[in-house]
Amino acid sequence: MAKAAKVEAPAPTAPLQVTSGQSDGNLKLLHEQTRLAIISALAVNPSLSFKELKTLLNLSDGNLSVHARKLEDAKFVQCKKSFEGRMPKTVYKLTSAGRRALEAYLAQMETLIRRLRDGAAGD
Repeated sequence: MAKAAKVEAPAPTAPLQVTSGQSDGNLKLLHEQTRLAIISALAVNPSLSFKELKTLLNLSDGNLSVHARKLEDAKFVQCKKSFEGRMPKTVYKLTSAGRRALEAYLAQMETLIRRLRDGAAGD
């Protein structure tokens, strides 16, 4: 009977650390696909209306409202409500805290990707 080849476990790596001053909860808040999409859209536009975000991201009114509210509660987006004629208009802008959170999230994802690629290179 042939001897089974010994399989070595990969060397353990330290868990990813949040080093940007952002709490783990704030980064998890951005990990949800819709919230990340909202923050990303606002990062490349000075502001977007509710209607523009809804169309751009193909979201329902309720879905956009719920996720935008969570981002607003976290102080990542600023929401300004006004009227154009008799029609309500809601406009969102990314706050400096939101930009910092996005940058921290992206840095954490880049670190994870780099670790995965480095690990795969050893295969």
